[in-house]
Amino acid sequence: MTKPVTVNMIILAAQRPGKVDPLAIAHEVSHKCLIPIAGKPLIVHVLETASRHPAVGAVRISIEPSAFAEMHPLVDYLNDAGGGIECTASADNLADSVLEAMTQLSDGPTIITTADNALLTSDAIDAMIAILTGDADVALAMAPKSAVLKTHPDGQRRFYKFSDDHYSNCNLYGLSGHEALSAAEIFRGGGQFAKKAGRIIESFGLINLLLLRSGWISLPSAMARISKRIGLTITPVVLPDGRNAIDVDNERSYRIVSGLLGQTAD
Repeated sequence: MTKPVTVNMIILAAQRPGKVDPLAIAHEVSHKCLIPIAGKPLIVHVLETASRHPAVGAVRISIEPSAFAEMHPLVDYLNDAGGGIECTASADNLADSVLEAMTQLSDGPTIITTADNALLTSDAIDAMIAILTGDADVALAMAPKSAVLKTHPDGQRRFYKFSDDHYSNCNLYGLSGHEALSAAEIFRGGGQFAKKAGRIIESFGLINLLLLRSGWISLPSAMARISKRIGLTITPVVLPDGRNAIDVDNERSYRIVSGLLGQTAD
């Protein structure tokens, strides 16, 4: 009899040091993850999807300790329904926040996402688990441009060009276990990694950077080249549901996600 798979989950919910997100200010809350959307705080949509998934065990919310008191009522409510959710102190950057959260979790497959990923689907978690329980050290979820635009014509404006298609990042990542933790370095300095050529050259190499930016290489081939460079097997997870690539970044995307959540509830 096959033993059921259990995965950990980390939800990144902290703000940039010294800054309050403009959406949080507009909605008069301390953190973007607490803005109300479709009748619930933003992060609750992510937490509900995670806690209801049969394969998700421990869940860690990475956020500033100063926000723990605001998070506890939400966490207690969801844990009463059987969730294994706890808050953990975030660090000054995403890489160290992931590293800190991982130290509190048992070794094994871990999925990482963000608190604004309100449209995260159970099928996306299934797809990540399938890859992480195979040969991959790192899983990276992407959605094809056509799938994103089918979901909403203005759902995402930034796509990465590869020779096989255009893709959007889904803010959904996976590590096979503690041995793959070095991959967390791609988060260092925040979410602007793809915009900072110096860090890409240092990590991936100049030729890989040129190939990535030219669009002359397919997504699987690009990940294979980067895997060889960093010594970890990075596998792209192409999600056919474009909702997974639409998160809450600003007032425009807030309205889009709010409408899509309303459709899901119908």
